[in-house]
Amino acid sequence: MNRRPGLSTRLKLTLSYAGFLLLAGALLLAVVWVFLLRYVPDGALITGPGVGRRGAPHPRFIPNRSDLLRAFAPRAAQALAFLLVFGLLGGWILAGRMLAPLTRIADAARMAANGSLSHRIRMKGPTDEFRELADVFDTMLEQLESHVTEQQRFAANASHELRTPLAISKTLLDVARNDPTRDQGELIERLHTVNTRAIDLTEALLLLSRGHSRSFTREPVDLSLIAEEATETLLPLAEQRQITLDVTGEPTQTVGSAALLLRMVTNLVQNAIVHNLPDGGTVTIHTESQHDASVLWVENTGHPVPSELLPTLTEPFQRGTQRVRTDEHAGVGLGLAIVHSIVRAHNGALGLTPRPTGGLLVTIRLPRTPQASSPNGTH
Repeated sequence: MNRRPGLSTRLKLTLSYAGFLLLAGALLLAVVWVFLLRYVPDGALITGPGVGRRGAPHPRFIPNRSDLLRAFAPRAAQALAFLLVFGLLGGWILAGRMLAPLTRIADAARMAANGSLSHRIRMKGPTDEFRELADVFDTMLEQLESHVTEQQRFAANASHELRTPLAISKTLLDVARNDPTRDQGELIERLHTVNTRAIDLTEALLLLSRGHSRSFTREPVDLSLIAEEATETLLPLAEQRQITLDVTGEPTQTVGSAALLLRMVTNLVQNAIVHNLPDGGTVTIHTESQHDASVLWVENTGHPVPSELLPTLTEPFQRGTQRVRTDEHAGVGLGLAIVHSIVRAHNGALGLTPRPTGGLLVTIRLPRTPQASSPNGTH
């Protein structure tokens, strides 16, 4: 890897290790001088007669300070030189071993920067700071890969869904241009229907993007009032389909965006009305406060919903078997996806449970106070 001019971290650590080791050796020699050598007298020290090699009298020699310094200084210099070399070599090896996890993390980050999000470090060994950093980095890569995959799939689906009404509009305009005698009223009506669907799809995509970005102001909201407002809005649709709407519960406080929460409940109630029995069905909206959460659930009658279908219901543009509608309230396939996005943006949990007799029970749990972001809002 090309680095900027300057010392590498490994070399800096090596020099630091060697420097501290050399400093420790110098301090040890200074201690020897301060507490030992300076108390030795300087000058010739001769005591009484001693015995030579052959028994002859010989004056006894006692080394003075100068003699000790001449003998000690070269050995001290050699020891310091050895400590310097040993510190450099040992420091280089130790620094390399200590920085090896950082090298693996850097390699993984470099691969991620080049577009490969599937690589994981999976560091082994004791749970130290480097292991913790590697585990956090692996978790980040996993979430990033999941989000990128989701965004790519969403972009592809959105492009496909938007291309359909545009292609239909182009076809209708080509027909009108090639056949001037065609009924203009019918053409205008069909263009109006297609453009309305395209506008609804675009607004739904913008709302879904807003939920993902969490760019909204949080304020106290009463879910019971939101439920009543959504029910009043959809009452004509329920009466048209002979569906009974029932709102129960108590004032339930949470914190979030009133507009987004209203859209969330409206989508749930509209889905419960549309995906219901042909006539005589019911939809129940209930709110209640629990010790740790504000709960809203929407329950409707209808056809049985297979359990294996539940995970796909919150995916964008996914419509399950026997849940496809072709009338004016068919929607754009983003109803529960928008609900899921709004719930996650409010740090809540979304639960889908099929009813034994048919229909679906949707339970939403929202925090009563603001909480930190959660990577996944579906339970």
